[in-house]
Amino acid sequence: MSEQHPGIIPGPSEPVSGRARAIQPFRVMALLARARELEAAGHDIVHMEVGEPDFATPEPILRAGREALDRGATHYTPANGLPELREIIAGWYMSRYGLAVDPRRIVITPGASGALLLASCCLVEPGDRVLLADPGYPCNRNFVRAFDGEPVMVPVEPGSGYQLTPAQVESAWTPGTRGVLLASPSNPTGTLVDAGDLAQILDTVKERGGYAVVDEIYHGLTYGAAERSALEFSDDVFVINSFSKYFGMTGWRLGWMVAPGWAVDTLDRLAQNLYIAAPTVAQHAALAAFAPDTLAILESRRGEFMRRRDFLLPALRELGFAIAAPPQGAFYLYADISGFGVGSEELCRRLLDEHGVAVTPGLDFGSHRAESHVRFAYTTSLERLATGVDRMREALRAG
Repeated sequence: MSEQHPGIIPGPSEPVSGRARAIQPFRVMALLARARELEAAGHDIVHMEVGEPDFATPEPILRAGREALDRGATHYTPANGLPELREIIAGWYMSRYGLAVDPRRIVITPGASGALLLASCCLVEPGDRVLLADPGYPCNRNFVRAFDGEPVMVPVEPGSGYQLTPAQVESAWTPGTRGVLLASPSNPTGTLVDAGDLAQILDTVKERGGYAVVDEIYHGLTYGAAERSALEFSDDVFVINSFSKYFGMTGWRLGWMVAPGWAVDTLDRLAQNLYIAAPTVAQHAALAAFAPDTLAILESRRGEFMRRRDFLLPALRELGFAIAAPPQGAFYLYADISGFGVGSEELCRRLLDEHGVAVTPGLDFGSHRAESHVRFAYTTSLERLATGVDRMREALRAG
């Protein structure tokens, strides 16, 4: 076998599955690698490309993790997670949303990605069509492909907040369609699914005998908008959440899923085989994630993300970036660059190589008008965002 290199797709003679060949590299990772190269060469880079909070994991969570290590909590947990963590998460749904969720329906996973892996393995048959918004997080469609399903990317526009509408779901649904995957708030746009639309879509899917998976990993990071869980409208829905974004635990690799009761035994069996269990120390650390002192820290950080959004949104518009659907959550701005007369990959390359600003091209998130959009992540300090804006102003003046 020939030597493999990151980002290079094997040729037809390599013993690699067709499903693996169909999955494209994540452009933002190549962009990040280039940014790191430039930094290693002494260049100063303003990072607005990667969707990872710049804050460290809160100290109460770190302390709980250290204490777990000290008492030897390093063995496997049950495949569906620590019972006490599932109980605490159920309590979170009651305190945060007023929803009674049976802890037995909660499955702890290695990140939200682990939850999406489980859901896809549980639900997707070869050839199944699954509806997703275009633009959307690229890994979602790749999870469908990994189980030989067909991701159907439905073009969405600013008028619907870049979210699927009930009418679009009805129109795109065919005899081969089995499910729909929504994200609220979404990546790359930071927009929420309208509550009425969400309820209607879930009803439509149920009427057609399909399934719905709703990505809620940015819940907690909303700004002046009420976040409502899909569990408010249906128990027959797979809801994905994560400790990575609001809770600041990206490297701990921990998430969860709330599943319909009928799916829990299947998911437990799949988890046993796919990854045994989520990381034990991370689960013990997460027991402190919902404590009052931790939540006070997290709410302070949410306020900081809102200040960053409120700085960057008008600053980008002043530079000529068109942002028709302001974000209500997450930490992204999805901007139209049509007025600049250059494609997204070329603009991102110039900004990085010539001006030290790392931004993600829209092509990472789909195909619908992707070449005319870029994503900004406000996951760095206000000071650094201001530096990035100044550099982009200089870049755009230079043409």
